[in-house]
Amino acid sequence: MELGVYTFAELTPEAGGGPVISAERRLRDLIEEVELADQVGLDVFGVGEHHRPDFAVSSPATVLAAAAERTERIRLTSAVSVISSNDPVRVFQDFSTLDLLSGGRAEIMAGRGSFVESFPLFGYELDDYDELFAEKLELLLALRERTEVTWRGRHRAPIDGRGVYPRPLQDPLPIWVAVGGSPQSAARAGALGLPMALAIIGGDWTRFAAFAEIHREAAKAAGRPVPALGINSHGFVAADAKTAADTAYPPFAAMMDRIGRERGWPPISRESFEASREPRGANFVGNPEQVAAKIVDQHRVFGHQRFLIQFSVGTLPHAEVMGSIELFGTEVAPLVRAEIPDPAPAPA
Repeated sequence: MELGVYTFAELTPEAGGGPVISAERRLRDLIEEVELADQVGLDVFGVGEHHRPDFAVSSPATVLAAAAERTERIRLTSAVSVISSNDPVRVFQDFSTLDLLSGGRAEIMAGRGSFVESFPLFGYELDDYDELFAEKLELLLALRERTEVTWRGRHRAPIDGRGVYPRPLQDPLPIWVAVGGSPQSAARAGALGLPMALAIIGGDWTRFAAFAEIHREAAKAAGRPVPALGINSHGFVAADAKTAADTAYPPFAAMMDRIGRERGWPPISRESFEASREPRGANFVGNPEQVAAKIVDQHRVFGHQRFLIQFSVGTLPHAEVMGSIELFGTEVAPLVRAEIPDPAPAPA
C-alpha cells in the first residue's frame, strides 16, 4: 500500500495561543515537511488548492515544483486541484512541467473543491457547479490523451487542433478524482476508469464502503479495468496515544469549529473527538501501533491501494508536524507494509 501525507498549509492561530505565522514561513515549513516525508520513505505528498486567508496555497504545482528540487522519490500530487474554476489547459501544463522537473513524479488530483471562493474569483456561477467539473474533467482527459486537441464545451472557448505543451514525462500523467460524499462522483470516476481519492473525515468509516463498490462496479460496467482507490483522512501520530490526542484536539477543534460556523455544524467536543479515534472513527490519532492497526483494518474492508493522512488540521507547531511525519514513515509504515503487500500497479 502507498502511504503519504497531504496538507492545506493552514494559516490560523495556534490553539495554544501561539503566533499566526506568515505565509512565507508556512510555505518554507511545508517544503521541509515534504523533504522529511521523502527521507523517511513515504510514497506520496499532496498539497491542496484554496483561495482563502486561512490557507497558504493557491497554486499547488508551484509549491510542489519547489519540493521536487528537495526530494528524490516521493510522488507529488495536488490534493486537490479545483478544475471546476480553473483552466484545464493551464492545469495540465503546470503539472506536465512539474512532471519534467521531478523526473516523472507528478500527479493531479482533480476535484470540485470543498470551498466555493474560487468560483466568483474566476468568474463562474455556483449554479454550474457540477456541469463545470464534468466539462473541464473531459477537457483535462483529452489534453492527457493527445498533443493536438480539438474540443468544444459550454464554459470555455473552443480549441481547434491546437498543440498543448510541454508534454509530461509520464504517459499517461496520473489523474485521480477526489470524491467527498457524492455517489454520482464515485460512479463517474469509475466509468471513466479513473482512480478515486475518497475523503473520509467524519463519522463511521465503514459507511463509505458503498462508495468503493460504486466506483468498482461503474468501471466494470464501462468495460474498464478496476482503477485504484485511495482514502484521505485526518490524523496525528505521537509516541503515546494520550499525547497524540492532547496535541491534535485543540487545533482540530479550532479549525473545524471555524468552518462549522460557516456551514452550520455543531461545535466539536472532546467527547466527539475521542469517539472519532475509536476503531471505526474517521480520525487516525494515536500511537504508531494504533494508527497502523486502523489502516490495516480499513484495508480489509476497502482493499484500497493508497492512504493519505492530513496532520495539520488547524495550525500545529511545525515541530509537531515534523515529529508526526517521522513516526508515520519510520514506525507506522513498516507495520502497515508488513501486513499489506504492495499491490500490482493500477490504471492511472
